[in-house]
Amino acid sequence: MQKDTIQFLKTMQSRSLLILSTAAVVLVWQLPYGQQLLYPLTLLATYAHEMGHGLTALLTGAEFDQMLLHADGSGVAVWRGNPGRLASALIAAGGLIGPTIAGVTLLLASRKQRYARAVLATLSALLLVSMALWSRNTFGVAFLIAVAATLGLAAKAMPDAAAAFVLHLIAATLCLSWFIHLGYMFSAQAVVNGVAMPSDSAVIAQALWLPYWFWGAVVAALSLAVTALAVAKT
Repeated sequence: MQKDTIQFLKTMQSRSLLILSTAAVVLVWQLPYGQQLLYPLTLLATYAHEMGHGLTALLTGAEFDQMLLHADGSGVAVWRGNPGRLASALIAAGGLIGPTIAGVTLLLASRKQRYARAVLATLSALLLVSMALWSRNTFGVAFLIAVAATLGLAAKAMPDAAAAFVLHLIAATLCLSWFIHLGYMFSAQAVVNGVAMPSDSAVIAQALWLPYWFWGAVVAALSLAVTALAVAKT
């Protein structure tokens, strides 16, 4: 009975952090300068989006050449190869669901507070590795170094509870990014660094069948389902 009680309290503590961090993201987003305050986290979601494209390209046998992050919050993953229509659609979908997968991974990894600082340090190292391998523009390199340094310092200086909150805040932003940018999933075009190009949903539609808004709905439903499953296990 005592073990069950302790486990229940730990579960409630983790869920309280999740609820608090999610509420903070939603609240700040509604403030007059909320988008500016969340800018670093929003750009981190762009990073997860582009890495989703790139890693999926590698998994499908294509080559991931470079990743560009821009100051306007947009980004692009450059890959090459001819993996086929289905693989091309999967690469496009990998970017759409990338932030959700990254957020869920952080959420599950931070369930126990005593591991929070180690997770922050690991995330910092992964940012630096991905920067060295694929980031090819000055802004993207500077941003990733700055975030990695900040997370590394947080892992060293913060107590476990504070580190866990930071992780939940990042995870909540990543998991909510599909909803915040829901219009993008149902758009035929996207603007990257001031240049219009087909959206990921449109790329999927071009590679397969059915209209872009259908694939946007599929990815949105999948993102919601994955997030809900992770929350249930938290």
